[in-house]
Amino acid sequence: MSSVELAVRGGGVIGLSVALAAARAGFSVSVFDEGSPHAGSRVAGGMLAPLTEAWPGEEAVVAQGVEALAMWPEFAASIGVPLFDAGTLAVGTQPGDLADLRHAGELLTSREIRALEPSLGPAVRGGVYAAGDLAVDNRVLLSALWKACLDAGVVSSVEGKVTVIAAGAWSGRLHPALKDVIRPVKGEILRLTHRPGALPPPRHTIRALVSGRPVYLVPRDDGLVVGATQYEAGFDTDVSVAGVRDLLRDAETVLPGIAEYALTEASVGFRAGSPDNVPIVRFLEPGVIAATGHHRNGLLLAPHTARLVVELLQGGSS
Repeated sequence: MSSVELAVRGGGVIGLSVALAAARAGFSVSVFDEGSPHAGSRVAGGMLAPLTEAWPGEEAVVAQGVEALAMWPEFAASIGVPLFDAGTLAVGTQPGDLADLRHAGELLTSREIRALEPSLGPAVRGGVYAAGDLAVDNRVLLSALWKACLDAGVVSSVEGKVTVIAAGAWSGRLHPALKDVIRPVKGEILRLTHRPGALPPPRHTIRALVSGRPVYLVPRDDGLVVGATQYEAGFDTDVSVAGVRDLLRDAETVLPGIAEYALTEASVGFRAGSPDNVPIVRFLEPGVIAATGHHRNGLLLAPHTARLVVELLQGGSS
């Protein structure tokens, strides 16, 4: 079998971004992917929002995310992918929700937040406007990355002198050092399609806390993506009734107009969890690099991780 310099195991957003960056840096690259319909990249909401997505204790990930966000406009332009750049409204329905949003910016009143998004429901008491946040259609992004990789000379299923493990939640199966480190974190996500007579999708990405429960609504050309539940349930691929119920209940509380939309998809995806939810981007042994463990931030951190892997290949440190 012929050999290339770099073999990437995983064809999600992380793997393809790594492959593309390496090919553009002059390496010969191959990609192998098993194509699971439950891969996080395929089921993701597409938010590029390091501050409004931040959870307590994830300061290291936030710092990486802010750096990655600055890379996204150039990265997206280089593969011909449009970005949704209207920003994010992070809103809450209870005083405790609003207190939890203070880390993301200046709190706006109910009236101020509705001036930005009039379709918000009466339960919304206020929120934060993160004007610099972006979003991307994850499936458009995957298609564009595959095309860009092919155009850059990336080939399929060829062994390499160096292997990059970028198989998301399945990475733990590919190397002993990752076996008890990377775990699947189940998430259910819904796609709603706009129907004639219904209110149009919101102008902004909306992240909400509804009595402490997180939910997000990300506009698409034909409707919305609503997500996402989070369970430690292994590779359980079932969409649960309770998961769909909870997402729709909280999403309708925030944006009542979605009651007139069609529910056209309910999916399960697996995030790649690490012990501290910080990505693992380093050599595991000579000739094997890990690029995994991105949890909720795989799309956001893709160009940042790709740059780190190329630096490792060129003799740097991560």
